[in-house]
Amino acid sequence: MTKYAKEILDIINASSDHLTAEEIFLKLKKKNSKVVLATIYNNLNTLVKNGSVRQIAISGGSDRYDKTVRHDHMICAKCGKISDFTFNDLTRKITEQSGHKILSYDLKISYICDDCNNIETD
Repeated sequence: MTKYAKEILDIINASSDHLTAEEIFLKLKKKNSKVVLATIYNNLNTLVKNGSVRQIAISGGSDRYDKTVRHDHMICAKCGKISDFTFNDLTRKITEQSGHKILSYDLKISYICDDCNNIETD
């Protein structure tokens, strides 16, 4: 693992947010002014491929990066806010229903968050 990959992984694992590549870049730039955005993207791609980081694709928005600790995501369809949620592990049920061995899954639930619901009712 490269020095930058380790620093990126540390930033993601220390964050309670779902960071974009640009946000990771700005955090790392404070530590190392010579880092460039391409380095962030290259290392994120490697970290995602080797399973060290989860990539969350957001329709119409920037991808987000997250810890690999088992959890699911609820994404507001209005504002894009991402909330972590831990449902019961569905691996066994998915395996039974699909007839295939499931290595992992990434559950993203689209909903309207309370803030956006309150705007609609005002």
